Amino acid sequence: MFELLLCSSLTILPDFLFRRYVQGKRIGYEINFFSVWYELRWGITLCLILTISLITLIFYFHPSTRNAVSLYRTIPILAEGIGRVTEVKVTMGQEVKAGDELFKMDSREQDAALETARKRVAEVDATIQVKQTELASADGKIQEARSSLQQAIDELETKTELFNRDSGTVSRRDIERLQNVVEGREGGLSAAIANKQNIEVNLSTLLPAQKQSAEASLQQAQVEIDKLTVYAGVDGKVEQFALKVGDIVNPLSRAAGILVPATSGQRGVLAGFGQIEAQVMRRGMPAELACSARPFEIIPMVVTDVQNVIATGQVRPTDTLVDLSQSLPPGTITTVLEPLFEGSLETLPPGSNCIANAYTNNHEKLASGELTTMQAVGYHVIDGVGLVHAMLLRIQAIMMPIQTLVLKGH
Repeated sequence: MFELLLCSSLTILPDFLFRRYVQGKRIGYEINFFSVWYELRWGITLCLILTISLITLIFYFHPSTRNAVSLYRTIPILAEGIGRVTEVKVTMGQEVKAGDELFKMDSREQDAALETARKRVAEVDATIQVKQTELASADGKIQEARSSLQQAIDELETKTELFNRDSGTVSRRDIERLQNVVEGREGGLSAAIANKQNIEVNLSTLLPAQKQSAEASLQQAQVEIDKLTVYAGVDGKVEQFALKVGDIVNPLSRAAGILVPATSGQRGVLAGFGQIEAQVMRRGMPAELACSARPFEIIPMVVTDVQNVIATGQVRPTDTLVDLSQSLPPGTITTVLEPLFEGSLETLPPGSNCIANAYTNNHEKLASGELTTMQAVGYHVIDGVGLVHAMLLRIQAIMMPIQTLVLKGH
């Protein structure tokens, strides 16, 4: 309508004024209901051509879509295992902080495993203390074996010296007996030293490894217990949460509830523009939103990303060939719109449906000074006609509550 009124003021109105005041034709006589087409044919024709061209220009370079939604992701509240609920910490609709407890499950079996692991660590510590005592005892036995060996060696040397003097008091049999005693005591000393080395290896290698294994089992048991308490991963609000004490939680069947992050929907809005706009949509384009959840308000946005693929063209490997005649309707160009000013989307409920306008901006090209006169005029016209689309968006924002509450009766 605005395009038609604008174009008619440039075509039909001058044609009428020329015929009325220059040619002297009168309304109701030469210009009447039946002669309007003939008398104003040039103005009407030019008006229609100019209107169609203007509408095409506006909707191509300044695209609009009703497929704009502030999408957000919810976090399912899931336990890592199956168990029976023993304690519920929150209620549905409650706001929580990251790290807050949501609910606990029965941990008797895990508590028993944790206590067993603690006992195993204590047992290894006791074994280490026993081995340290045995190490001190081994030192004493080594000293005792060395003294006995030295005594046997001294006695053998004395008897050998007497035997060499032919004193007759020492026989060869006595010398051989003493030599056997010395060899036996040397073996006893070697056994005592080997026993000490065995104890030292236990203290330095085996028992520390056993203790580390026991401590790892203890940590694993504690981890299993910690899994039975479900915490909030982020700040948010608990929804669809109806757990009661005694309920069985199974992460494979269903979630215990949903956690809606506190910042959901505040980052931006996803908008799907027609495929014909693929050559127009660019990052950095200014945009505007009009949402039902915030009537009579225009939210300034900016295009921050344009998806380079169209969702309807994706193919999954199956056992049948794809028949393009059965494909989905043409998809849209998915773009990400983010607020131009921080905090603009804080009061917009996540999931709101909106009308989005994007505007082509040729300011940099015009400011470069590299354009010809005709090109500069053309870019000025393209940027200028965006005002019409901006006016239409504001009219839609004003009419939105009336259409929803009065005309549709919702």
